[in-house]
Amino acid sequence: MRRSSFSPEPDCAIAQSLGVIGDGWELLIVRDLARSLSRFDELAGSLHISRKVLTERLNGLLESGIVERSAYQDRPTRYAYQLTPRGRALLPVLVALQDWGDRWLLGDGTLTGTNKPDEPPAQRLQELVGRRVPYVGLPSTAGTTVDVVDEDAAATVLFGYPATGRPTPLPDGWDEIAGATGCTLENRLFAGRYDEFAAKRIAVRGVSTQRTDEQQAFARAEDIPHLLLSDLDLELAAALRLPTFRAGGYERLKRVVLLIDADRTVKAVRYPVTDIADAVDWALDG
Repeated sequence: MRRSSFSPEPDCAIAQSLGVIGDGWELLIVRDLARSLSRFDELAGSLHISRKVLTERLNGLLESGIVERSAYQDRPTRYAYQLTPRGRALLPVLVALQDWGDRWLLGDGTLTGTNKPDEPPAQRLQELVGRRVPYVGLPSTAGTTVDVVDEDAAATVLFGYPATGRPTPLPDGWDEIAGATGCTLENRLFAGRYDEFAAKRIAVRGVSTQRTDEQQAFARAEDIPHLLLSDLDLELAAALRLPTFRAGGYERLKRVVLLIDADRTVKAVRYPVTDIADAVDWALDG
């Protein structure tokens, strides 16, 4: 297995992991593969990296079993790359690293469930406008795995929210985290306008990092007609680089609303969401 001069301790899992993916370029390649940038030229363009260095890092990821490839063109042979199950298991690590950077390097260290419009996470979300949302299948309250975008609808409203307090109680201090409260209200407001969205052939889908059984219990208790999707493994958060915050032991999505066309293109983004009722009106009028 190819490695750098770093010599990991044989009995330390952290050192062993760094021996496999401790290079900054390799982590950024995993980031971009999670975003469905699968071809060599796409990766090179996104990373602004030399072809030699990119080839070396991709070969290392292939040897480590983090990435696999398949030919999409002959003469000359060209490959598309994707994460293996071992590679996708790194996504929570990647999202946690992004959260740490947002809070401690790009922010002032405050634990918050939102951001100001001029802060880097908000700017990152605005950059989604005009981009295609890759296929991400998530467990749903319908008991099936569902694509986050409903391609049979005229458009999809995808709203991310931190967590609801039913049936699992919210962590201590939840109300003190700016932007964290209001998830039940948000779902109720979307539910109350469900027929209006349906009349416009707009699919409504909520997503949080809670387990599916928690979401199902909440949906039954609140009579929620729209689908709730579980991003417990942070696949959507990694694919769209959604901002998160850590509370109660795991990452929570910050509140955001995306308007997505039938061709999977992000039409508009609402972030930060400071007025939930107004955001629901905005999504319906969008």
